[in-house]
Amino acid sequence: MLFLDALLPLSSIQIVHQDAALLVINKPTLLLSVPGRAEDNRDCLVTRLQENGYPEARIVHRLDWETSGLIVLARDPDSHRELSRQFHDRETEKAYTALCWGQPATDSGSIDLPLRYDPPTKPRHVVDHEQGKHALTHWKVITRYAEYCRVELTPITGRSHQLRVHMLSIGHPLLGDRLYAHEQALQAHERLCLHASMLSLTHPQSGERLRFECPAPF
Repeated sequence: MLFLDALLPLSSIQIVHQDAALLVINKPTLLLSVPGRAEDNRDCLVTRLQENGYPEARIVHRLDWETSGLIVLARDPDSHRELSRQFHDRETEKAYTALCWGQPATDSGSIDLPLRYDPPTKPRHVVDHEQGKHALTHWKVITRYAEYCRVELTPITGRSHQLRVHMLSIGHPLLGDRLYAHEQALQAHERLCLHASMLSLTHPQSGERLRFECPAPF
């Protein structure tokens, strides 16, 4: 398998869109967006792209290691600057598909709870009304099953682990979440059921509004 990966390092990486300014990738689960601190964590999406035909690729935003789905990379400094500005100024739109444990009492809602990193339980994040940073998530039930629901999650802010902690905070942890799920939700799926399924942004060169969709693999 290592040999195959060495030959086909892009085999599990689907390029959804590419042009002179940007790449839109469907990132697989269990792949870092950028290199980790340790030397053995060097394997990641941006390194695979840079070493296999896209040396100019630059990361604009990140997805967690276990989260799959749509991520955009810039191919030149001006595009990187403009795309980064759009994310910073919240001019992009993102939606995620997730499976959450249990049955929410209503079909949609918003979660407005401040979050911060929690060093004693690293790499977890927690709700903290005094020291946390503002975080807002809209959620909507798509399908109800016996023990869990398929939901669409729309983060208005982009805090680390925001969707995972917010859904946990209303009593509906994501299936397969090794950091935050209780035992039943953890055992309900072999992977974290969180997938970036929609991304909308303005093309940094043409000014055209682009919308990309990528269905969840679970």
